Amino acid sequence: MERTLSIIKPDATARNLEGEILSMIQAEGLRVVAMKRLYLTTEQAGGFYEVHKERPFYGELCAFMSSGPIVVSVLEGEDAIARYRKLMGATNPEQAEEGTVRKKYAQDIERNSVHGSDAPETAAFEIGYFFSQLELVG
Repeated sequence: MERTLSIIKPDATARNLEGEILSMIQAEGLRVVAMKRLYLTTEQAGGFYEVHKERPFYGELCAFMSSGPIVVSVLEGEDAIARYRKLMGATNPEQAEEGTVRKKYAQDIERNSVHGSDAPETAAFEIGYFFSQLELVG
């Protein structure tokens, strides 16, 4: 079994889409083993996105991710990372396949509703950023 992190971003929580997105995740056969709703500070968002610190979009990304509540969850299943990334769809919703979260809910390339880990090492860091071992109850 593999685990990955999912974030339902502020643009989606502002539109009350948490339940619909979680339903899509569960319909894909991924199991939620931890979940919480948070309001990140700009500094907390910066720590999470530290890998992008030198990129031109870093400041805007941190501001966006701290602009409203998020829902973070740990998903578990066979090939969870790849399966969730496929379910999310392309970062740019105009390029996302029909039936993906981003095709259905993203507003644009920046307000694209969800985040998911891109590799096992990234997933380990991201899960540890938001959850203690005691909270992983799957």
